[in-house]
Amino acid sequence: MTGTAYIQQIQQMLLALGADAGLSVPALQQKYLGANGAFTVLAKQIAELDPNDRKAAGRPLNELKNALAAAIAAAGSAESANDWVDLSLPGKKPAVGHIHPISQAMAEITRIFTSIGFTRVRYPEVDWDWYVFESLNMPPDHPARDEWETFFVDRAPDSKKGQMVLTTHTSNGQVREMERLGEPPIRMINIARCYRRQQDVTHTQMFHQFEGLVVDTGITIQHLKGTLDYFAEQFYGPGTKSRIRPFHFQFTEPSFEVDFSCHLCNGTGCKFCKSGWHEVGGCGMVHPNVLRAGGIDPDVYTGFAFGWGVERTYTLKEGLAIDDIRLLYSGDLQFLEQF
Repeated sequence: MTGTAYIQQIQQMLLALGADAGLSVPALQQKYLGANGAFTVLAKQIAELDPNDRKAAGRPLNELKNALAAAIAAAGSAESANDWVDLSLPGKKPAVGHIHPISQAMAEITRIFTSIGFTRVRYPEVDWDWYVFESLNMPPDHPARDEWETFFVDRAPDSKKGQMVLTTHTSNGQVREMERLGEPPIRMINIARCYRRQQDVTHTQMFHQFEGLVVDTGITIQHLKGTLDYFAEQFYGPGTKSRIRPFHFQFTEPSFEVDFSCHLCNGTGCKFCKSGWHEVGGCGMVHPNVLRAGGIDPDVYTGFAFGWGVERTYTLKEGLAIDDIRLLYSGDLQFLEQF
């Protein structure tokens, strides 16, 4: 390249720099001063000129360099003027998350039951067959103990407590709480994760349950029904009713299914509930064999127990219309930020 051609390139770049006066500081730096920027490339080419041409081109190259520095400084000043801040305005709060809706539900459930004397506890989510099934009066051939219903842990079984499993319900805490306290009174609320081999719009393989257990002298079904009524009104609002229907569970006798009245139709029946009631879970009077497994004399003490899914309970709240509980664990922020 001749010295004349080189100086012409400098002049052309000066003209281009004038046309780029509206660019931001980062844009100017990238275009002219980056690794492959126009000025960077041109400055390196001066070494290829003859010594006489190199001396003649030095001055206009320095002028271009100064013009480029001035253009960048002017762009910075313009940006500073546009970034004027009124210091009297309140600051902008940073974006923060919030507690997951299921965690919110668990906190509310805890508050309701602790307000009437229950103690919040938590027991293992990976436990021995003895606590999950055997101590709860479940025979070896019970369907819940089938490998198509339960996740079994691949490890050697204990000689007394059997295999280790992922807990299918929070009822494993019943006998553990009896062992911990030794003797009544017992007023326990156990909230924990559970695992079952089912997954659809109303089931997830991992979910949460809360388990209530009361053992003392003179405990009757009336105490159970009163507790359910209290929870229904506190969690779903005044006027919500509970009802119990005869059913069968291995660890309670007698056993009941629990329903809550629909908040949309007040129990008269609608498209959402179809019958005026929503089935939520099970309850009943603690089976004598379960009390014996926990070292408590069933001839002296009686008790009741109840338990059902946190997710199921939460989605029945007024104002919610969640028809697929898997959404709660989807990680979809657009969904979760509604709560």
